[in-house]
Amino acid sequence: MTSLRVLAIEDNRDLAANLVDYLAARGHAVDAAGDGLTGLHLALANDYDVIILDLVLPGLDGITLCRRLREEAGKHTPVLMLTARDALDDKIAGLESGADDYVVKPFALRELEARLKALARRSQGLRPQQRLQVGDLVFDTGTLALTRGNRSIELPPIPLRILETLMRASPRVLPREEIERAVWGDAPPDSDALRAHMHVLRSAIDKPFESPLLRTHRGHGWQIAAPDAS
Repeated sequence: MTSLRVLAIEDNRDLAANLVDYLAARGHAVDAAGDGLTGLHLALANDYDVIILDLVLPGLDGITLCRRLREEAGKHTPVLMLTARDALDDKIAGLESGADDYVVKPFALRELEARLKALARRSQGLRPQQRLQVGDLVFDTGTLALTRGNRSIELPPIPLRILETLMRASPRVLPREEIERAVWGDAPPDSDALRAHMHVLRSAIDKPFESPLLRTHRGHGWQIAAPDAS
């Protein structure tokens, strides 16, 4: 995929103009909205490959917009959230609302485009080849259905890719570098990104259940293993 259809929801006119000009010059089709309500309307009315979403917007903030897009409208268009907030809690809040990835301002437009392409590829190309199971956690890699026990679990593309990587390697402990390479290739994000996505993953697959499957091995990495595994 070389050309994307992008929706940019950003209230800073200069930044929005830079985004539109840069992406258009790179061959992408870009629609823009300067407030949350207009952005939500466009996101619901059209099919985009990826959405760029500012965290702070007039009318409707980015977190509320993303949550409405996911929970009320059932839209799964990949969302890259832009934020000037560098706190881990803000990043986690964005991911838990349904965003797939984030970029902290200021950012390089070249990096932004690379992340947009990666999100779109993962959204369209995540078609693994087998049924994975660890304990009572089952990932049907053909349909992307994820269940634990009798509960269905929804995950955005990046935590799902992390989970797939861990499940395929189970019960091996994977170091940070190996997970980042599997998910982001040669362009890993800032140091908080994997931690934030792990928080989202743990909240989805472990928090509602008695026995945790996702284990942190400090100084070594992460592991998905059945409760009785050593």
